[in-house]
Amino acid sequence: MSLELALRPPREDPTMSEPKSQMIIHDREELFQLLCEAAEFEHTVMATYLYAGWSLKRAPDPGCTAAELVAVDRWRGTLRRVALEEMLHLTLVNNLLAAVGAAPHLGRPEFPVAPGRFPADSVFSLRPFCAASMAHFVFIERPEGVEVADGAGFHRTLQYARVCRPDFLNPTPQDYASQGQLYHGIAMALQEAVERFGEDAVFVGHGESQVGGAEFRLPGLFKVTDLASALRALEEIVVQGEGAPAHSEDSHYGLFRKVHEEFLEMKAARPEFEPAHLCVPDPVVNDPLGQAEDRLIRDPLSARVVDLGDALYGVMMRSFAQVFSPSPLPQPLRTGLANVATELMYALSSAAELAARLPAGIDNGEHAGKTAGLSLQLPLANNQLVQSCAAQILAERVSEICTAARRLSAEVELVDVAERLDRLSAQLRNLHERYEGHIASLVDRLATSVAPPSNSELTSAAADGDDPNVARTDDLTLRFDTTRCIHSRRCVLSAPKVFLANVEGAWLHPEASTVENLVQIAHACPSGAITYQRRDGGPSEPGRDVNVVRVRENGPYGVRANLEIEGHPEPLLRATLCRCGKSKNKPFCDNSHRDAEFVATGEPTTLPSDALDARGGVLNVEPLHNGPLQVTENIEICAGTGRTVDRIQSCRLCRCGGSKTKPYCDGTHARIRFRSDS
Repeated sequence: MSLELALRPPREDPTMSEPKSQMIIHDREELFQLLCEAAEFEHTVMATYLYAGWSLKRAPDPGCTAAELVAVDRWRGTLRRVALEEMLHLTLVNNLLAAVGAAPHLGRPEFPVAPGRFPADSVFSLRPFCAASMAHFVFIERPEGVEVADGAGFHRTLQYARVCRPDFLNPTPQDYASQGQLYHGIAMALQEAVERFGEDAVFVGHGESQVGGAEFRLPGLFKVTDLASALRALEEIVVQGEGAPAHSEDSHYGLFRKVHEEFLEMKAARPEFEPAHLCVPDPVVNDPLGQAEDRLIRDPLSARVVDLGDALYGVMMRSFAQVFSPSPLPQPLRTGLANVATELMYALSSAAELAARLPAGIDNGEHAGKTAGLSLQLPLANNQLVQSCAAQILAERVSEICTAARRLSAEVELVDVAERLDRLSAQLRNLHERYEGHIASLVDRLATSVAPPSNSELTSAAADGDDPNVARTDDLTLRFDTTRCIHSRRCVLSAPKVFLANVEGAWLHPEASTVENLVQIAHACPSGAITYQRRDGGPSEPGRDVNVVRVRENGPYGVRANLEIEGHPEPLLRATLCRCGKSKNKPFCDNSHRDAEFVATGEPTTLPSDALDARGGVLNVEPLHNGPLQVTENIEICAGTGRTVDRIQSCRLCRCGGSKTKPYCDGTHARIRFRSDS
């Protein structure tokens, strides 16, 4: 059944512009048009917020004292938070597009945005943090019906009305006074369409082409499957942006107003206060027509850094686009690509902040003496790749950028960028080798349960007679890994005749107990230091039906899962992983949290999450260099009492001890210069 939305009767004179209070959507093509424009709007504003955040200073200078940097760091956090929420909005809009049968739309216009792409009141330009740009951000996020003055310098070069033509077969652009009006119009269209044709005729897409919390750890992200979830997505976007109807202080509008007012107060108190580098607005590194000479980055080294950052932005968005593949993908492949896109964002931020500190090389004109900044130009070929070779092509591109970053690192400070890209290239090659060569058969195979590793795979069959940490009887081989023990003392208290504490030489005596008792003691060992191999024909330790991470009060993560840890030679079923940042045996806990007097709750707040389709599978833990634990696959995170905190398929667990969003990473590791080596 086709979808034809007669939401408004045709106007008698179709050449007359529609009042801005009214949106018109007649059919599915017009719905696609408005959703794609909404996606471009979210992508565009996200880029402007990121640019302003990257321009903020990180070190004191005559324009910004150490005391003032405290406020600057807070403003950077606000801009980063809002940009991430704009990424959430962009993702939700693309989920809506997929739900009604369209492909994802991740493109956007170049900066400065030319008139006509959006309504006349929507002026978009990359500007550093300043009073005018913050006033502009407040203007962008203003609630429907609220009058707010735009920032100085954001000129409307043309005043125009985008005329809707219902007599045309192809959709025509429409005017709207605010984002809220745009989304309210889309909501009305969906509601009336469902009333007329039913949900099955409207929501013809499928969830496999959408992105959920399993792939991206964005609070508020979910898949759209029906009218209720579609309206929920639209409400999430509007309320988070405008704060409507109560104009919440926690909305983007409220947050930006607070930053703007605080900045004006500090500027009035000390006129010399300059919290940001004076970056060139809308910078370019290539100007073949000579139309942007006043914005052209002329310093050769700065231009190379800008080019690197723009390349990172392009490959990041292409990786993100691949996560939205309309074809069903193996979940680990989709999640792996999402993790790559997230990691690329960190590398992009490093390059962008460096560019903001480097000279633009402009010697005359209004931008003389200013610093550089990323142009955030997208490559023309920014759409999805053929899935059977997507990870391979992405790996190739990331490797090329890595080589350039390594060369640049000899001339400028690009902290960890080349190293991060090198690891990402290897991850992408691994994704290609594991999934893309036989992607059709893998989808069928991964739809069934994955066989967990058995205990016989965890340990070798033979024991070294000279190793005091290995002992055997005719019925069982017992092994103890001292490097993973956290001295929970369950073994020495439960079987003191088997585990002899504080003795020289042989201290394991499995002959002093029954096989079944030793098996139970091994299963109770939280760190996985105790493993066994039965020689009596009995069953090995079973794999996990549910992968669980328990957050220990003032202590480590207790993991019980079908576990593979990058850098560890064999799969595991139990482990305790450091989260205080002090262990000398990272990623494993060594009880350093006790001496460090580490304090962190074992009862974090329960987060909204949907039940997982599967709860087992092989849980991959990658300790990121000088960063968090990247965890991939089905996982339930539980409080120390067993209460469910979250159910996800991908996340970053803090291991520096400093995150304010424990157990999840919030980027604090970079600020405190956490080091993952011993």
